[in-house]
Amino acid sequence: MRAEVIAIGDELTTGQRLDTNSQWLSTELGILGIPVAFHTTVCDTLEDGIDAFRIAAARSEVVVATGGLGPTADDLTRDVLAELAGQPLEMSSDALAAVEARFARRGVAMPESNRRQALFPRGSRIIPNPDGTAPGIDLDLRRPHGGTTRIIALPGVPAEMRGMWADSVAASLVAMLPDAGTIRHRRIKCFGAGESAIEAMLPDLIRRGRDPLVGITAHEATITLRIVARGPDADACLAKIAPTEETIRRSLGRLVYGTEDDELEDAVVRGLAGSGLTLSTIEIGTAGRVASMLAQAQARTTGNVAYRGGTVATGPADGDVAAAAERVRSDRAAAIGLAVGAVRQGAEGRDVVDIAVADARGVERREHVLGGGPTLAPARAAKHAIDLVRTRIPEREAAS
Repeated sequence: MRAEVIAIGDELTTGQRLDTNSQWLSTELGILGIPVAFHTTVCDTLEDGIDAFRIAAARSEVVVATGGLGPTADDLTRDVLAELAGQPLEMSSDALAAVEARFARRGVAMPESNRRQALFPRGSRIIPNPDGTAPGIDLDLRRPHGGTTRIIALPGVPAEMRGMWADSVAASLVAMLPDAGTIRHRRIKCFGAGESAIEAMLPDLIRRGRDPLVGITAHEATITLRIVARGPDADACLAKIAPTEETIRRSLGRLVYGTEDDELEDAVVRGLAGSGLTLSTIEIGTAGRVASMLAQAQARTTGNVAYRGGTVATGPADGDVAAAAERVRSDRAAAIGLAVGAVRQGAEGRDVVDIAVADARGVERREHVLGGGPTLAPARAAKHAIDLVRTRIPEREAAS
């Protein structure tokens, strides 16, 4: 069994927007054990859409598409599928009620055009969308020379698509496989080394065909290792995952800071609270990101006052981040003080920020080279500052 992914939209074919949905879906299909053989990107016309789906259905057993399910005149995926199946579009009263209820909850009158989102080719199945107004379409399409192709059409909005995949689509595709069972995931979160460095530390884990499979992704310098196991039941999957997780933790040590949805700042606030420590911050080069991340983490992690608040300065904090870290620690009677200096020019003309942490053991200072452009650079710098605090917390309290 192999798959094809179709991304639909003029904004993709003209290069106005990067197609990240196809990349994500290909990874997810591969995890399920369904290899992706083709990617197709097609514009918003009926004729081209029909051609793209017809070709895909002729060469792949599973076709997953994103886009074209909105309420406007150029959202034609439902029309394309109805034409291919040779079936009329029919209104689903249940889908229409769900769309109307979504607008009602917002206190907004539903435009007449949104009724289109409750139209489905006769014989197709509805994929619920709890986060948006566009339900998905699940259709078995007969091939001219025998057999069927399963077509899954999902919205182009990434968050909606991913939620629908997790809620219903993935499990329904697993049920098609000869060794159908169940799938369980475990995410291990890491910080402090790059993607290639971590992969080199786990040489036998991240390879095709391994059971359980271990995937690696990077986002704003956070590395996520995703362990995926298939088995007859949940217990069998978890039994496969456990030794792999143990190998990861043993190999990476304190680079591992948490699991699942943990963010770096969650691990720090949890560690502070668990050890009875408190933290105060002052920052310039990160423009308040450190304070914001820690405050949000405290709100969702613990009721204890582990983070005592931060100052966002506009000047160079005397140009000495070590002194600034000591001062913010003393002024707020905190156990740990963190200071992030102003952006300055470092070696080879590169922009850098100085980061310092002060506690009862003394002061630790680092120079962080800014990289990733104007959007990513401050976020990465804030994470590096927070991680420096993590390394000062007793390990048993900071670990997750």
